[in-house]
Amino acid sequence: MRLFHFSDDPAIERFEPRPVLVPSARAPGREWLNGPLVWAIDEPHQPMYLFPRDCPRILLWPRPETTAEDLERWWGGSPCRMIAHVEAAWLERLSKASINRYELPADTFESLDDAGMWVSRRAVTPVEVSEIRDLPGALRDEGVELRVMDSLTPLRDVWSSSLHASGIRLRNARGWLPS
Repeated sequence: MRLFHFSDDPAIERFEPRPVLVPSARAPGREWLNGPLVWAIDEPHQPMYLFPRDCPRILLWPRPETTAEDLERWWGGSPCRMIAHVEAAWLERLSKASINRYELPADTFESLDDAGMWVSRRAVTPVEVSEIRDLPGALRDEGVELRVMDSLTPLRDVWSSSLHASGIRLRNARGWLPS
C-alpha cells in the first residue's frame, strides 16, 4: 500500500503531527482526529488532492450500492472512475498550479476507513517527493473527469445520493454556507 501527502512546499524533510486548522465535529470517541496527526491519502484516492490547496472541490465515485437512478442523475454515463467538480473561478489556478506529492512509509499509519484517509500519531519522514506540474493532466491520467461549474451549490443534494461524495475546502466555494 502506498500513502501520500500533498503540499505546496517542496522541501518538507519531516512531517510532524499537528492539529487540524479547522476542527470538525467528530463522533464521540473520535475527537482525537482534531488533535496532532500526520494525514495521508492512499493511492486510489489521491486524485482528491491533485488541486491547489485551497481549491474547493467535490469528488464523486460509485459505490457497490449506487443506484442506476443516481448514476443517471449525477454521473451521466461517463466512463471515468471519479468525477471532480470545481468552480470556473478556480480553473486558471488549477491549470497553472503545481503540487508536491510526498510518499510516506505506511508503518505508523492507521486507516480511518473513510475515503482512503490515514493518520499517524508520530512524526514521519517522507520516502520520496515528486512535483506534479500538470494537475488537469494528472487527474485525467487517474481516470478522473473534471467538470467545471459556476458554483458548486447545485451539488448540495449529492450527499443524499447513493454515490460517495467528498467535499474539500467547501468553505472557499462561492455561496457555500454550512447546512
